[in-house]
Amino acid sequence: MATAAASSSSRWAPKMGVFTKQFGHYLLRYATWLPPFIWFNSYVAEVTLINGPSMYPFFNAHYNERLGRDWCLVWKMGVRERLRRGEVITFRSPTDPDKVVVKRVVGIEGDRIIPKAVRVMGEGGPGRKVLYPVGMVVPEGHVWVEGDNADKSRDSNYYGPVSAGLVTGRVAYVLRGWRLVRVVPEVVGRR
Repeated sequence: MATAAASSSSRWAPKMGVFTKQFGHYLLRYATWLPPFIWFNSYVAEVTLINGPSMYPFFNAHYNERLGRDWCLVWKMGVRERLRRGEVITFRSPTDPDKVVVKRVVGIEGDRIIPKAVRVMGEGGPGRKVLYPVGMVVPEGHVWVEGDNADKSRDSNYYGPVSAGLVTGRVAYVLRGWRLVRVVPEVVGRR
C-alpha cells in the first residue's frame, strides 16, 4: 500500500513542477503590469462610463432610446490648475463622496452667478425652494457647475459652489465607436 501511494505522488510531482513554473511565469508577466496600470488610472487618465441623464444631450444623446452609454477619456494630471468656463469635469459629489459626477463648469472663482431656484426634499415637506442670493460670487478655490439637462441635474444650483479640491478629472474625449471626439476645443473659455 505504501508503494502505491509513493508511486502516485511521484507521478504528480513532475506535473506540479510544470504548473508551478508556468503559474509563476504568468504571475510575474502580468502582475508586474498591475501597479503601473493602477497608478496610470489614478493619476494620469482613465476611461469612464458616463451614466445618467444630467448631461443629456451632449452625453448619452440616445438616453431614452437605447441602453448604450458614452465612454469618455478623463484626463487627471494637473486638472485643478486653470479650470475654465465651458470645460466638462468630473468631481466627487459634495453630498455623496463615494460618487464621481460629471458636469460643465459655468463659473470660476470671482464670477457672478445667478442661480436657479431648486426644489429639495426637506423637513418642511415634499419640496421647498432653496434660493441663493441674487448675483452670488463664486468664492476663491471653487467652481460653479451645472448639468446640460437642467431638469434632471443635481448640480451647483442644488449644493452651491464646488471646491476645486473635489475635482478629479477633465473630460478630454468622448469615445464613439473607434473614434475620439474632442469635448471642448482648446480656445473655449481661455482667459
